[in-house]
Amino acid sequence: MTDLPVLSGADLPVVVIGAGPQGLAAAAHLLERGLEPLVLEAGLGPAAAVSEWGHVRLFSAWPELVDPASVRLLEPTGWTAPTSGYPTGAKWIDGYLAPLAKALDDRVRYDARVTAVSRKGRDRLVDAHRSAQPFTVHLVDAEGNESRLEARAVIDASGTWRRPNPAGADGVPALGERGAAELLSYQVPNRAEPTRYAGKHVVVVGSGDSAFNAIHELVQVAEQHPGTRVTWAIRRVVSEGTFGGGAADELPERGALGQRARKAVESGVVELVTGFRTAEIRQADNQAVLVSEDGREIAAIDTVVVLTGFRPDLSFLSEMRLDLDPTLEAPRNIAAEIDPNIHSCGSVQATGAADLAQPEPDLYLVGMKSYGRAPTFLALTGYEQVRSVVAAIAGDHEAAARVDLVLPDTGVCGGAGVFDDPESAGGGCCAPAAPSAAAAPLEVLSIGRAPVDV
Repeated sequence: MTDLPVLSGADLPVVVIGAGPQGLAAAAHLLERGLEPLVLEAGLGPAAAVSEWGHVRLFSAWPELVDPASVRLLEPTGWTAPTSGYPTGAKWIDGYLAPLAKALDDRVRYDARVTAVSRKGRDRLVDAHRSAQPFTVHLVDAEGNESRLEARAVIDASGTWRRPNPAGADGVPALGERGAAELLSYQVPNRAEPTRYAGKHVVVVGSGDSAFNAIHELVQVAEQHPGTRVTWAIRRVVSEGTFGGGAADELPERGALGQRARKAVESGVVELVTGFRTAEIRQADNQAVLVSEDGREIAAIDTVVVLTGFRPDLSFLSEMRLDLDPTLEAPRNIAAEIDPNIHSCGSVQATGAADLAQPEPDLYLVGMKSYGRAPTFLALTGYEQVRSVVAAIAGDHEAAARVDLVLPDTGVCGGAGVFDDPESAGGGCCAPAAPSAAAAPLEVLSIGRAPVDV
């Protein structure tokens, strides 16, 4: 193990965990406040998680995907902010995130996975002079080399991308899910790489925006490769909010995303199976069989695409004193505002430093990590979070308390919808969605919540 040189408290950096959109924005705000950031990224380049879904188009437009402090840092380099359009993840990196990381230079360290955060000389039990001690951040690189550094504050923007929820409807891997790993994927398919799906039976498990996007990609594969069969299994029954906000969504491409999925179901291209809660994944002749809790089966599956959301990795914060909601694993003060059982994207409020503060002083969870298991996060929300958090760390409590964000309305503010009553929802297993009011135009596919706007 190697330790970096010990610095005085005033000279210690603010460590930012994760070089994604929120982490890089936090570093830009820190620099603007005269504080020294050190961004630690487990991947080998900026926005490593975003690069893994680079083919996916965001439903947020360019002006909603750039952070103001980051723009101010970049403009002297000759960079120009894109003003229109909906980028893919790859274009988001090329047009903004990679230039931002380059501008931050050696303040971003790659191949640096955080394995623990603690207080110098203090484990979780020790009260004495705790807040006066610097944080210790433990790292490991790809070769297993360990190191430790000290920090005056820690901003955890590590996201949730590498912690996908399982197919199992009870929150743990379904029976046989681990053993069937070769038949499962936890990422949105890419129609430009159709080999795994072309001419085969693919089942999508999940009902959020990522699932909508998967349906679109697979429909394109099916159009180009006859014999491709797409089944979509959702845990709930069809209700008003099943396909998003449609024309009522103030982010039009978010509305269009769900309406495109509706069209695929109503046309018969995609078979929709409702009320299907996976209990077991069996293997037979190099194919999978999904078995629901009520005994129904979906058989002869070549690939199962599991898109059931994400959860935060709290393991490296085990020595930190946290106050998290027991349901969402999000900071307790924001849980009631982001609970998907109650709220949608547009019915939540902007969150700042006071909402995100933990019992461990100067430790903040931001970005998608701050939403825990809730799926309603937007890039705009995260940029407002880091602006407020950095102001608090810098001692500007007036700026930290200010709210500089108004979120667009999703058009669906009734919570998660019907769960157990197919009769009242107007559709049971395998029933097509009932027609609804006119949908938004479907020319552009976009996506914007986890794992996208993070």
